[in-house]
Amino acid sequence: MVDNRTSFSSTGIRMDIDDLFRRMEAAHASDMHLCVGEPAVLRCDGELRRIDGAALGGGDITAILGRLMTEAQHHEFENEREVDFAVDFEKSRFRVNAFHNRQGPALVLRHIQSDPPALADLGTPDILARLTALEKGLILVTGPTGSGKSSTLAAMIRQINESSARHVITVEDPIEFIHTSKRSLITQREVGRDTASFRRALRSALREDPDVILVGELRDHETIGLALTAAETGHLVLGTLHTTSAHRALLRIVDAMPAAERDMARTMLATSLQAVIAQTLLPKTGGGRVGAYEILIGTHAVRHMIQENQPAQIYSAMQIGSAHGMQTMTDAVGEHVRAARVDPEIARELILSLGDGQDQKNEPQVERRARSPQPEPEPEPAAGQKAKGWSF
Repeated sequence: MVDNRTSFSSTGIRMDIDDLFRRMEAAHASDMHLCVGEPAVLRCDGELRRIDGAALGGGDITAILGRLMTEAQHHEFENEREVDFAVDFEKSRFRVNAFHNRQGPALVLRHIQSDPPALADLGTPDILARLTALEKGLILVTGPTGSGKSSTLAAMIRQINESSARHVITVEDPIEFIHTSKRSLITQREVGRDTASFRRALRSALREDPDVILVGELRDHETIGLALTAAETGHLVLGTLHTTSAHRALLRIVDAMPAAERDMARTMLATSLQAVIAQTLLPKTGGGRVGAYEILIGTHAVRHMIQENQPAQIYSAMQIGSAHGMQTMTDAVGEHVRAARVDPEIARELILSLGDGQDQKNEPQVERRARSPQPEPEPEPAAGQKAKGWSF
């Protein structure tokens, strides 16, 4: 919901895009929406807030896009009706998605750090640093749009860059965080500028002596198949999916493949999976947001469950897998509640919103844990419990 009560001073509708960037930074906004018929709208701590001023017209949006886009990007925008790119402003960097809607041209800008964060800065579980030391396998980072996936991946690449001598190839759309080679050699490629597609870049990367490959988004079955092959043949592959839980990421990987290839994909996934990190951002007590991370580790038992098409057992494995660094989203959110970082009601709403029958069954645990210094054990799903439609 847009909060009309909170506003920021404005010099008028004809303000320069530089002024909009500065207002976005001053408000500590994560995103800015510019569309015909509305003033600029900022997202601050998850809430939308309009900037005071008149509504933007089509000419205003067109002029702003003219300032931001290259000729090639403008050509793609006109032909594909949308385009993604990144721009630098002073010491900041912004990811831009320009598109057309019913009112005309529009764009959304996301503020991103120029320098990649450290894992410690993000407050991620310790297991993530250990995962970056792996030499091969597949690591998936999942979550809805705006959940911090790009920041987590950037922090993991930074950890690799600072701790080991490896060749890291990233394929992104667009490049967000800029990595400067330190102990590792970092090669960053942008889809649309340096390569035609994720698929072509990944196929090429396998011939470029990589140790680590980051795939900004596993969008189609060909890219997923190449990522599985790379992970299975001795490379560490990191990629993202838009799923809300670890087990759904596994389902997405297999379901994305043609029916005739799903058994093979399941086998490759069982062989190569190292971890799935499902994350979200929660409003933090006192302002700001804090990350919550569900962790699934590719133990022998988990790989067997994948191979034997037993997805209903994955949640149980996370519940009892803390010794391996695993935790459910209920575990992660409950820890924030106990530490008074997140309001119990917000935590409960998140668990219910996940749409995961097993997480919903554990929802009351969040409040009880908040009241007791000793967390209560979570009930395991009933033997043989399987949600409708679940299958690898």
